[in-house]
Amino acid sequence: QVQLVESGGGSVQAGGSLRLSCTAFGYSVSWYYMGWFRQVRGQEREGVAHINSRSGTTYYTDSVKGRFTISQDNAKNALYLQMNSLKPEDTAIYYCAASSSRIPTLPDLHPLQYNYWGQGTQVTVSS
Repeated sequence: QVQLVESGGGSVQAGGSLRLSCTAFGYSVSWYYMGWFRQVRGQEREGVAHINSRSGTTYYTDSVKGRFTISQDNAKNALYLQMNSLKPEDTAIYYCAASSSRIPTLPDLHPLQYNYWGQGTQVTVSS
């Protein structure tokens, strides 16, 4: 059974930094994509960033470009999100996700591309 376990969330002031980590257990084949999503209560889940696990190509949603960095360590089956210059609007529950294949009819950072999800970790940024 595949499990994704996130850590690293917390509370920071605006302008601060946090690093989220996600470790995948129980999957022995390389992922297609790994990504980070976030969700505010009452709103839809938003794609933040993803990485093509085979090529290393990354993609970021516009609101985090230049502030967030996604990276992976395939040897540790781990995914990271370095978040700098945090803003109050970054406050959300952040989810790690992984896909074992690609659905060509959907955008790459669409939640339906991902078939495995972590439990989420809260990030709170105060002004």
